[in-house]
Amino acid sequence: MSHTTFQSPFGVLTLVAGAEGLRGLYFPGTAPALDRAEPGEPQAAALAGACAQLEEYFAGDRRTFELPIECSGTAFQRSVWRALQEIPYGATTTYGTLGRQLGAQPRAIGAAVGSTPVPIVIPCHRVIGADGSLTGYGGGLERKRALLALEASGGERGAFDAALRERQLTLI
Repeated sequence: MSHTTFQSPFGVLTLVAGAEGLRGLYFPGTAPALDRAEPGEPQAAALAGACAQLEEYFAGDRRTFELPIECSGTAFQRSVWRALQEIPYGATTTYGTLGRQLGAQPRAIGAAVGSTPVPIVIPCHRVIGADGSLTGYGGGLERKRALLALEASGGERGAFDAALRERQLTLI
């Protein structure tokens, strides 16, 4: 496993890759302790690709991620994460809708969504409450709101910047 950091509008994100692809994305202050191992060629390529695509996403130039992802989880979690990747850019869905789609209870869906190992890339921020409210997000509701604002604006960076300012998040 190897890792790198990426300077995002939310601060420094930590990205972790294994031999098969991206394994984790952590918001500031949430990354586990990581060894300073040098990346092997597959990990270096996965990390470089992830950084490049995140740069494009935050610039409003990318709507989907095309990265190898190496997520370990239960079969149910992986089915939820695949379903999350089907939610179109700029759209949202609810835990209940995902539950009906996958034949599971909304709470089980919520637990799986909450354990998404590579947020943003697997767009768990696109899942909202049945009443339209923003519900939990590992990166904080302010970041979730800003990501949804970026996507709702069609990638227009001004709306994203305004959402960040409104929530007093620092755009770096």
